[in-house]
Amino acid sequence: MGTLRNGFRKETFVLSVDVGTTSIRCHVYDKAAKIRGSCARKMTLMYPEPGRVELDPEELWREFVVVVKGAVNDSGLQMSQMEALGISTQRATFTNWNRKTGEPFHNFISWQDLRAADLVRSWNSSFTMGAVHSVMKLLHFLTRQKRFLAASLVVFSTQHVSLRLAWMLHNCPQVLSQAVREGNCCFGTIDTWLLYKLTKGKNRPSYTVCDGVSNFLCFFLKMCWSGFLCSLLSLPLSIFPIVAVLCSSVPFLQMADQQAAMFGECCFDTGDVKITMGTGTFMDINTGNKPHTSIAGLYPLVGWKIGSEVVYVAEGNAADTGTAIKWAQELELFSDVRETEAMATSVEDSDGVCFVPSFSGLQAPLNDPGACASFMGLKPSTNKNHLVRAILESVAFRNKQLYDTMLRETCIPITKIRADGGVCTNDFIMQLTTNLLGQSISRPTHFDMSSLGAAFVAGLGVGG
Repeated sequence: MGTLRNGFRKETFVLSVDVGTTSIRCHVYDKAAKIRGSCARKMTLMYPEPGRVELDPEELWREFVVVVKGAVNDSGLQMSQMEALGISTQRATFTNWNRKTGEPFHNFISWQDLRAADLVRSWNSSFTMGAVHSVMKLLHFLTRQKRFLAASLVVFSTQHVSLRLAWMLHNCPQVLSQAVREGNCCFGTIDTWLLYKLTKGKNRPSYTVCDGVSNFLCFFLKMCWSGFLCSLLSLPLSIFPIVAVLCSSVPFLQMADQQAAMFGECCFDTGDVKITMGTGTFMDINTGNKPHTSIAGLYPLVGWKIGSEVVYVAEGNAADTGTAIKWAQELELFSDVRETEAMATSVEDSDGVCFVPSFSGLQAPLNDPGACASFMGLKPSTNKNHLVRAILESVAFRNKQLYDTMLRETCIPITKIRADGGVCTNDFIMQLTTNLLGQSISRPTHFDMSSLGAAFVAGLGVGG
């Protein structure tokens, strides 16, 4: 990478920002993928009511600017040397804002939010969904096209944007309803919000290698919006733009966090598996050029699209990995997360104590949004070490559940397994997961794979 300035070639670099659930990080990468500068900030989650999880859009934007400037300053380089900007973001966290003023109508509704749980249950048990499933099964029988089989098995979950958006539109302040009627309402996930802020509301299309094509349920597997699903949920299709732009003179590229981590882990071959353990656990398998059809809660996603080639992944997740560990820390079971490994190994077992990590329900293969977090098997002999061990074991047990579901459903031979995310630094969790899976797991020295993956693809976009 380099640009010609006054007859001399000036070395250039790639900025990459990862917007996670509880933190936002920026790194400056050189052409050897070495980090030259970094900056990180914590994000504050808000819990206005039980089951509701929100983020302040303006705070997110301020912290985004801070980490970008901070990483460049830390590198000792100039902003003019940044050739491209890659962004990986948490998926399914969204807001609505005024198209003219840019003012948000409400906070970001987090992917962990459960406010639409009743609506999800109602839709999944409705006559309409039953009819859709029956028609799709018939179409699959007649055509043998896998997309109809996938549609026949689709069920909603609280993590899908669509029903949380529908809930907001039906329970929103009058000003939001009026903006929707007047066509003055913009909708988007975090990537779209950042895009809007970076361009000051201007739409300037440009070349892109990959965009956030998998951030929405209604963006169906044919790589276009499903007008049927949008109309079914009474969602105005016109508020769903997906765009890529040129931000000033710096090409901008967005990738969803788990797909970026897959790319960063170089899981390019069918059967490659990536386990990201952060706020939640996300286990993804490369399924090649065909989307996977699941009956147990794995969901097919577009991994990335480079040129005309589309790579798909199948994903299962557990929402409360880092969340459970942070909760235990706030209860003062330990003061530093680095203590947990020693605490867990200081006792022979958990003394029969089991922990269910379900502050946001249980995902695949159980798919119960109403499941509650709990300790079971408590005894007078139970101490802090037993409780901490039970929490760490629960992470590995959920990994085992997801892995077995993935093996059973995809029938794809596993070629390699790689792990990343902050929780994978815990040797107790990693060793127990390895034992339960019966497979070796590679752990990189650099754990921020989402940021690295976005940097890789951004570099490809500018010919790096």
